[in-house]
Parts: sequence; structure tokens; C-alpha cells
Amino acid sequence: KLMTYTYKYPRAALTVDAIVFRKPTSPEVLLIQRANEPYKEMWAFPGGFVDMQETVEDAVVRELFEETGLSNINLKQYYTFSALERDPRHRTVSVVFVGMTDTNALAIAGDDAKNTQWFALDSLPELAFDHAEILEKLLKESGNLSSK
Repeated sequence: KLMTYTYKYPRAALTVDAIVFRKPTSPEVLLIQRANEPYKEMWAFPGGFVDMQETVEDAVVRELFEETGLSNINLKQYYTFSALERDPRHRTVSVVFVGMTDTNALAIAGDDAKNTQWFALDSLPELAFDHAEILEKLLKESGNLSSK
């Protein structure tokens, strides 16, 4: 049975993002090209909103599969990002997960992803939302991924 929710005070939206790496020669990160606003046509991590009947762990697996076709990736919770202006639509808090896949993982765009592509860490496009800052924080904290 579906519950109805009425709150006196505004609530933040909860989202998940998946940062997936592969390491053919030097590390690459999987990005999706957004099909919709905000940031239409820009690149971002696969992710989206957590449904009312799922955990963040289930949501990130679902979103990654819907947008890239990838599954069976061991995703570990990394950090929760909650800066006030993360999303121009409304207040959004994102739980970010990180995973690694094998070098020949083929990603195919689906759902609200227009395209998917593996990018070398030294040739990233401009990223949507605060995803550039998120990736920078992750790479700074996990020196073993750096391509140096």
C-alpha cells in the first residue's frame, strides 16, 4: 500500500551517484551525457533519485544499470554530499558510491542518459552539478587511482 506524505516543512531530495573506474592502462571513469535539463548534454556520474521503497544501496545499483547497462559491480559507499546549491531544481543530498570494473566493461546508454563514455582522468569534459569537485576530492583521498 502506498503512503501519502504531507509535511509542514520542506524536505531535501535524496539521490545517489556511482563513480565507476576501469584501468586498461591508466584509470578511466565512466560518465553519462545527460539527456534532460538541468545540464542537458553535459557529462555526469550515473545516478538519480532514490525511490520511496528502496535503500540507497539498491538505488545506486538500479540507476547504474538503467543508465549504463552495467551490473555486478562492487559499489562501496564513499561520502554524502550536501552542499546547499548542488542542484538548481531543489535541495538535494547525494550519497556517492565508488566501484571498479574490468578493463573491457561495455557501457550502453539508457533511461535518461543520452550517451556513455569512459574518460581518462587527464582528459575529462566539463562535468554537471558538483561532480568535478566530488571527483577531485575522491582522487585526492585515494592516491592509488591517480594516473601519475
